[in-house]
Amino acid sequence: MHAAGPRPQRRLATATRTQVTLGRALPVLVLFLLVGMDLVTPASERVDRLLIVVPALAAATWSVSGTLGMGVLAMALQAVLVAVRERPGEISLLAGESLILGVTVASAWVSAVRTRYERDLAEVTAVADVVQRVVLRPPPPRLGPVELHLLYVAAAAKARIGGDFYEVVQIPGAVRIMLGDVQGKGLGAVETASVLLGVFRSTAYDAPDLPALADRLDEGLARYAAWDPDSDAAERFATAVLVELPDGRDTARLLNCGHPAPLLQHGTDVTPVDAAEPSLPLNLAGLADSHHHVEEFPFGPGDRLLLYTDGVSETRDRDGAFYPLEERARRWAAAPSEQVPELLHRDLAAYGAGGLDDDVAALLVVRTGATPVEIHPR
Repeated sequence: MHAAGPRPQRRLATATRTQVTLGRALPVLVLFLLVGMDLVTPASERVDRLLIVVPALAAATWSVSGTLGMGVLAMALQAVLVAVRERPGEISLLAGESLILGVTVASAWVSAVRTRYERDLAEVTAVADVVQRVVLRPPPPRLGPVELHLLYVAAAAKARIGGDFYEVVQIPGAVRIMLGDVQGKGLGAVETASVLLGVFRSTAYDAPDLPALADRLDEGLARYAAWDPDSDAAERFATAVLVELPDGRDTARLLNCGHPAPLLQHGTDVTPVDAAEPSLPLNLAGLADSHHHVEEFPFGPGDRLLLYTDGVSETRDRDGAFYPLEERARRWAAAPSEQVPELLHRDLAAYGAGGLDDDVAALLVVRTGATPVEIHPR
C-alpha cells in the first residue's frame, strides 16, 4: 500500500452502502412486523393503522416507483387485515386507505426530490475525484531510489482535497519532494495549494538546487496574485519542506520553509531534522531578505524520513495535549513501512478529542538502496 489516504474513503463508502442497505430493508421489515403484531393482538387493537409509516420510511432510500409500490402494498394489506380480523366499518377502512394514499403520494414526491439531489451529488463527487487526480495525484509506490507511503485525509468527511499538498518528481540524478500546508481552510486554501503544485511540477526539473526551487515557488505565488489580485491566494501563505535525494549518494538535502521538522529514522533511533536557519513560509519572502539554508544529512538504505503537516502534530486529546508523534514513530520503528500510514491514521483518530478536525498529510520516504532507473521528463 503506498497511499493510505483513499482507505478511509473506502471505509466511509462501505459504511454508507451498509446504511443504505439497512434503510432499504427497513420498510419491508416494519411492514411484516406490523402485520404480525396485528394478527397476534386482539382485534380491537388497530395495529394496522400504523401501516401509514411504511411509504414514509421507503421515501428515504427507495425510488419513486418503489415508494409508490410500498404504499400500495400497505393499502392492500390493511384491507386484508380488516377483512381477516372481521373489523366493521367501511367508512373507517376508507379513511385509513385514504390516509395511506395521501402519505404515499407525499412520500413519492420526497423520494423524487431526494433522488434528484443524490444524482447531483454523484456528479459533483465525480468532478471532485477528477480534481483530486489532477491536483493531488497519489505518488507512485516507488520512484528512483525511494519507496513512498502516503497518508492523506481531508478535514471534511466528504472532501477529496484540502489545504495540505504534496508532490514527488524524479529528475535526472535525484528525486525531489515537496510537502506543505496552506494557511487557513476552504476553497482559498485549495486554490493556493494548486498554484504551488503547478509551479513545483513545472520548475522542479530545471531548478539548479532547492533554494532556487523555493524562490520559484514564491515567484509563482506572486505572479498568480498579480494575475488575479482578488484571489485568496494573494493573501495566503504556506509552510513547506523541500527534499532532494540524490542518486548514488546516501544523503538527503532538506529546505524547511516554516514547516514542522520531519522525523528521521535510522535503525530504531528517531530524531527530528531541525533546521539551523529555517526559511520564511512561502509567500512571505518579501517580509525579509530571502535566504535559504539547506540541511544535508546521512540517509542510507533502510533509513526512513517522515514528512507531515500540522494536522498530525497539532492533534489534541481531551486534556489539550498535542499528539506525541516522535514517541509513536519510535514505537513503530520496526513496523513495515507500508503499514505506518495506516497505523498513524488509526492512532490519530483515536487520540483526537473530536476526531480529525484538520487536514492530515504524511509521507513516509524510505531509501531502498536499489540502483535507480534514469527518467527524463517529456
